[in-house]
Amino acid sequence: MPETPPRVPTSVKLKYVKQGYQYLVNHILTFILIPIMFAVLVEILRLGPEQILTIWNSLQFDLIQILCSTFLVVFIATVYFMSKPRSIYLVDYACYKPPVTCRVPFSTFMEHSRLILKDNPKSVDFQMRILERSGLGEETCLPPAIHYIPPTPTMEAARGEAEVVIFSSIDSLMQKTGIKPKDIDILIVNCSLFSPTPSLSAMIVNKYKLRSNIKSYNLSGMGCSAGLISIDLARDLLQVHPNSNALVISTEIITPNYYKGSERAMLLPNCLFRMGGAAVLLSNKRRDSRRAKYKLVHVVRTHKGADDKAYKCVYEQEDPQGKVGINLSKDLMVIAGEALKSNITTIGPLVLPASEQLLFLFTLIGRKIFNPKWKPYIPDFKQAAVIDELQKNLQLSAEHVEASRMTLHRFGNTSSSSLWYEMGYIEAKGRMKKGDRVWQIAFGSGFKCNSAVWKCNRTIKTTTLDDGPWQDCIDRYPVHIPEIVKL
Repeated sequence: MPETPPRVPTSVKLKYVKQGYQYLVNHILTFILIPIMFAVLVEILRLGPEQILTIWNSLQFDLIQILCSTFLVVFIATVYFMSKPRSIYLVDYACYKPPVTCRVPFSTFMEHSRLILKDNPKSVDFQMRILERSGLGEETCLPPAIHYIPPTPTMEAARGEAEVVIFSSIDSLMQKTGIKPKDIDILIVNCSLFSPTPSLSAMIVNKYKLRSNIKSYNLSGMGCSAGLISIDLARDLLQVHPNSNALVISTEIITPNYYKGSERAMLLPNCLFRMGGAAVLLSNKRRDSRRAKYKLVHVVRTHKGADDKAYKCVYEQEDPQGKVGINLSKDLMVIAGEALKSNITTIGPLVLPASEQLLFLFTLIGRKIFNPKWKPYIPDFKQAAVIDELQKNLQLSAEHVEASRMTLHRFGNTSSSSLWYEMGYIEAKGRMKKGDRVWQIAFGSGFKCNSAVWKCNRTIKTTTLDDGPWQDCIDRYPVHIPEIVKL
């Protein structure tokens, strides 16, 4: 008897049906125009040379008409190119890598907690449970002042942390790009909780002797999403200042913000946040288009601050003993989900291909008209970008969230600079290819959800990343991160 051919699983069939549908819809114009152009070409070839010459001679060309038509074409082209937004390029970036002397293994962190909170063992146990479930590894770092018992969060120590993190990042960026201090036209610094006088931007101007006419900005109080707010501000400034370079610094200074009280909601940041920072060079110069790593495609910002719960879900305040810290509300995840929905609603049409937009539209119409119980269609955002997080909500694979999880494990939550450590991870793994799109999503106090979409300008070779923060450990990653690490 002849053997029965193996049956192809239904899921595999549907997979190829969906791929065919996506290809057809996304290239519909091509499929329509090619037959039309072919038919026109066939008709032209069917005409004889004499008929073509007769048609040409029958056309009446007037000099005035030709001049007017030429002027109109030139005018429209000029208006188009003048009104077209300038392309913004990410030339390169650099992330700060703390020295091994700043590392805080779990045992060290818990020993310090027991000594600092010796009169409140319940708070110590709470911190241990948070640390067990945090996803952090044994190599995250805290600034020197926090290593003391008790911690010594002085202004001098805070300035010292700011100087070593920011200056190290800028020095590394200047070495990678070859840019000189005099070539920097715009300076933007974001640091949410440490805002000294003079500002951190002034500190940088003084250190590197930047030009007196530099346009400098210092953003504070804007939380973990401030890095993309800085990118958005730089983009707007580069639109109105041609032939310019913008230096963006994203960091969070831990020293003055270590909470020394015992309120559980305010102890969370102590367990999660670690030192880090990044320096990013943006340019609108055409000559930088070849060497730049990425091109900025979209920035979408969502602010839920009009809602009282959203406004207070990440709130700096004093505890009953008068000790200042950051209170993280229990409603944080719900509020973040609502902000994410609003942000995706805005950015979806900008980044999703036509095939995904049509499926979403048809499902939405079906739910409204025919059956409200139809399962809502979740757009395939893998068709739009390489995404670092939100695996569950957007139905992404483990690889799509790998960069985010591994960055948290190796460096901890470095606030607004975390996005750049994640980008560095993808590059160090050799996964960033020319034409790839990267979707960065960040959440911050206020409450805000901000997105940026970048297009990779050239394939990033791992041989060019010898000085990155992942240089000495990328071969060890990814690692398995259990849900609970028993301490």
